[in-house]
Amino acid sequence: MGIKRSTYGIENHGIDAGNEYWNLPVEALFEEAISRKEGNLAKNGPLIVRTGLHTGRAVNDKFIVREPTTEDSVWWGKENRGISQENFDRIYNRMMSFIKGKDVFVQDCWAGHDKQYRMPIRVISIRAWHSRFARALFIPVARGQEQIDHVPDFTVIDVPGFLADQNEEGTNSETFIIVNFARKMVLIGGTSYAGEIKKSIFSIMNFILPERDVLPMHCSANMNDDGDVCIFFGLSGTGKTTLSADTSRKLIGDDEHGWSDRGVFNFENGCYAKVIRLSAEAEPQIYSCTRKFGVILENVGFDSQTRELDLNDDSLTENTRAAYPLIYIDNAVPDGQGGHPKNIVMLTCDAFGVMPPVARLTEEQAMYHFVSGYTAKVAGTEKGVGKEPKATFSTCFGAPFMSRHPSVYARLLGDRIARHKVDCWLVNTGWIGGAFGTGRRISIAHTRAIISAILEGGLRGAETRTDQFFGLHVPLSCEGVPSEIMNPRDSWPDKVAYDLKARELAELFRENFKRFEADVDARVRAGAPPV
Repeated sequence: MGIKRSTYGIENHGIDAGNEYWNLPVEALFEEAISRKEGNLAKNGPLIVRTGLHTGRAVNDKFIVREPTTEDSVWWGKENRGISQENFDRIYNRMMSFIKGKDVFVQDCWAGHDKQYRMPIRVISIRAWHSRFARALFIPVARGQEQIDHVPDFTVIDVPGFLADQNEEGTNSETFIIVNFARKMVLIGGTSYAGEIKKSIFSIMNFILPERDVLPMHCSANMNDDGDVCIFFGLSGTGKTTLSADTSRKLIGDDEHGWSDRGVFNFENGCYAKVIRLSAEAEPQIYSCTRKFGVILENVGFDSQTRELDLNDDSLTENTRAAYPLIYIDNAVPDGQGGHPKNIVMLTCDAFGVMPPVARLTEEQAMYHFVSGYTAKVAGTEKGVGKEPKATFSTCFGAPFMSRHPSVYARLLGDRIARHKVDCWLVNTGWIGGAFGTGRRISIAHTRAIISAILEGGLRGAETRTDQFFGLHVPLSCEGVPSEIMNPRDSWPDKVAYDLKARELAELFRENFKRFEADVDARVRAGAPPV
């Protein structure tokens, strides 16, 4: 069949390139990346790359163009900053001049495994390894006629070496990630962090799909052999990739999904996993992927002579990453789709050390905690987050990617929880025995035992206590989990200090939710902590 060039060429995007490399497979892209000195091969064949200044998302440099398509629909604010069409045009025109005559790599792909809701996309980059990243994370078009006929709904133009003029073009720095819904285009410059490519497409799906009655979710998802689906909401670093990679279950996807009237479907075709301090014992599936040909390893340590990996090396960042296709996971679901979930797990990484390790949520509490999105930003995931986790509230467990108002997504979630009678859980993967700095992080083994008990039904009818500070229904016991962990107050040597810290966090919940109270109904407000 060979590789075909789409009849809808890059000249339609205003690009006058040198050589055009269309839909190259991993072998060719690795050859190009190495010959262009973009990276180095490590033992067993993964490609080691460095992303330079940006080792995480540049959250303050993400923009959406303000125009009639978006003016009254986007949730404008710190998560969704506006930029004028005029400034977009200035940046675009300079970028086109910058890349004129340069070699470009083109990947034509799909976003979304459900053919009823998938979106045709194109990623154009001047980096071969970024093209491999796109091919690994999204769904490549089939060779032959599909390549010829492919016309993208949205196109990402990724030029890391091109810098904005912040004084003239309305950006916050030389770095920018700009989504233009009218032009159906994303411009990325000033950063080599590949995560910006995937999250730009996610932000677009989050804007488009609610109009089609599909809930877009920042979550992982897996299912058992009987088709029982579980979804895991959570920000990067809370464990959604690790906990969904379960050898006893089939992986639907690790990060971005839609929930339609047909069930859950993965937006992507690959994983972008954190790999700092991975162990073969605790995370065998992801660990094995770091040793496979075709994997991109961002900012991972390695010996330049022996090419041995050092996953404990955090000298560049805590946010070391592996990008690989889902087929590298032995028990991945080939078509990236499942039915309606039986369980929803909302993951939080509590840096205060006062949240219970697991709680069963009422429908009202599930809605409240979904809108609140409490967690901690883990070091390295975003630019500007230091060594210590930072307590934060990230709406819908993914505020930086939610283009519409949170109430839009909350209504969609609430309707589905009620319609499909889904059990909802809050699971804390953060600290016990004290806050960060004095306590310790809950072990993965204990969290896995909790997840197993949820999925196997062992906690569904368990006796519970009502937490006095958060109003959560906390199981008294869980097989494989010590009793002092089930009640975090028991793990603190100073009980008065625990009470003060728990009350402080409960008040932060209530203070944060004030900005949403006018837009949600009384049943959601009823899920608030009682303190």
